[in-house]
Amino acid sequence: MTRKLRIGALASGGGSNIQSIIDHIESGKLHAEIVILLSDNPEAGVLQRADRHGIPHRVIRPDDFKEKDDHDLAMVLALKETGVDLVVLAGYMRVISPVFIADFPGRIMNIHPALLPSFPGLHVQQKAADHGVRFSGCTVHFVDEGTDTGPIIIQAVVPVLPGDTGETLGARILKQEHRIYPEAIRLFSENRLKIQGRHVRILGHTQDTDQSLINPSLPG
Repeated sequence: MTRKLRIGALASGGGSNIQSIIDHIESGKLHAEIVILLSDNPEAGVLQRADRHGIPHRVIRPDDFKEKDDHDLAMVLALKETGVDLVVLAGYMRVISPVFIADFPGRIMNIHPALLPSFPGLHVQQKAADHGVRFSGCTVHFVDEGTDTGPIIIQAVVPVLPGDTGETLGARILKQEHRIYPEAIRLFSENRLKIQGRHVRILGHTQDTDQSLINPSLPG
């Protein structure tokens, strides 16, 4: 059997996406292991999740460094010490710097609760609800030096319903995040993702060309 994919995870909050990855690993659906979890927040609930599952973790506080690059270099060093193959951002609430990205080119993933390139940044579930779009969703993408601009790996779509708020829409989107993030990691672990410019080619994948979604649905 091939070596398990070694994941370094970064999170700032509760870590529900980290939990989904852990669940897929423990069920045998994902041939990987989280070898280190790093957080910028000593109060993050994800640290308790790591404890429950025996995952090594560290808090590296930005306030302990004079410059952002120094903080990011400390994060990079911690990841390199554990020999990670892939860096996974899951609710990590800081924009990582070019010095970080340069050490892991094509090996950093992020999950974003909108259908990129629409609604990058923060509070995007509310923005989608306010804008009146008929569909929203979530995106797993590789990280580049922009904000939520990297090549897209996989997306999931949910309808925006009448009366939706950022909270109600966000709850439905989160369920899909928990599905597609482990899948993107699985494809990476199987060496099936090839970045070609702005596109990510998925080797061995056959698409249903008749698949479509319409909201509101057509009569009949």
